[in-house]
Amino acid sequence: MAGTGGGSNDVQWCFSQVKGAIDDDVAEADIISTVEFNHSGELLATGDKGGRVVIFQQEIENKSQPQCRSEYNVYSTFQSHEPEFDYLKSLEIEEKINKIRWLPQKNAAQFLLSTNDKTIKLWKISERDKRLEGYNLKEEDGRCIDPNTVTALRVPVFRPMDLMVEASPRRVFANAHTYHINSISINSDHETYLSADDLRINLWHQEITDRSFNIVDIKPVNMEELTEVITAAEFHPNQCNTFVYSSSKGSIRLCDMRASALCDKHSKLFEEPEDPSNRSFFSEIISSISDVKFSHNGRYMMTRDYLSVKIWDLNMETRPVETFQVHEYLRSKLCSLYENDCIFDKFECCWNGNDSVVMTGSYNNFFRMFDRGQQRDVTLEASRESSKPRQVLKPRKVCAGGKRKKDEISVDSLDFNKKILHTAWHPQDNIIAVATTNNLYIFQDKVN
Repeated sequence: MAGTGGGSNDVQWCFSQVKGAIDDDVAEADIISTVEFNHSGELLATGDKGGRVVIFQQEIENKSQPQCRSEYNVYSTFQSHEPEFDYLKSLEIEEKINKIRWLPQKNAAQFLLSTNDKTIKLWKISERDKRLEGYNLKEEDGRCIDPNTVTALRVPVFRPMDLMVEASPRRVFANAHTYHINSISINSDHETYLSADDLRINLWHQEITDRSFNIVDIKPVNMEELTEVITAAEFHPNQCNTFVYSSSKGSIRLCDMRASALCDKHSKLFEEPEDPSNRSFFSEIISSISDVKFSHNGRYMMTRDYLSVKIWDLNMETRPVETFQVHEYLRSKLCSLYENDCIFDKFECCWNGNDSVVMTGSYNNFFRMFDRGQQRDVTLEASRESSKPRQVLKPRKVCAGGKRKKDEISVDSLDFNKKILHTAWHPQDNIIAVATTNNLYIFQDKVN
């Protein structure tokens, strides 16, 4: 696979680290629900179903040991969301973190947005390695001193202390979504962001928590006429007026906020006509788009539906310029996947640093990479068996039918409880993070 440099040399992926307990009994709260690198790749954040955010920091590169360059260690852990109860609707609001998005760094501190189904929070992550000593009106333990007993003034001084990482909530954006939030996206103006639920998209200012502007509303007057829902939304990486949202019917709408305040009328509609030969009872379910991502250069966007990844040129709405089959061998298994609800799994996708390779997850803890330039693909596995330091990952092959070769895996033996829904790619290097149920696997290209 070509790497972030886009060269023709194949990248050999090798195991780097695995985070989380290696245990067969997985607590529901420990299941990872989102993974996101920050803009430099130095920090990697994960959110889980227990409402926790865990941030890992990349170790400083050791020139004498290049194989250790991408060690990520725990930097900060904090409880982002707690379970709540909506008394008006008699509904529990679970604490699960649906999305994390990093804000571009402006000073020494880092900021991120995290959201559950209803509430978005802005967190500040900062370091403290000094403490103030020598107060005039209080003791070192915090007790106040009677001002009448002070006989001399002291100048307080900073003293070194052990590094402490603090996570503090700076803003809480609540009460704006009737339905479950599925996406948040930071605008390139660095001042606003959008949040999307099943039927509406809201535009927020990062400094204002008590109001947002509704920019898309697809809710019909009569809910019985509802035919599609919003599944994902994202701002363009460098055009602050442009955003896209995808639907459960397999279409993507590009909107321009300069056209009108309410963007119910899209500027472009990206939709591929369905192949009549593949028409089935499950067609509408598997055409639902679970993720949409702009390329870093803003020319293309990638969408993920149940069976495939599609690359769209923003200048061509009629059909995708590239289509990659992720697990076409499952088409014959759709009936059993419908019965066990796996057909409703929402797989995410991501680009590498220079948009030449795309990655997405599959079942049996497999994940797929597609090289756009060389039209090649590979299937790799995140497993305990291949978790020795710097062990090279062997490509896996699935046998769809007929006689199975020695190294192939039969479709019938795939474990559908093991699935990779969330993946992330380092913005500059060949380092990837892959979330299996409660474990975070980190892989990197092999260093000779």
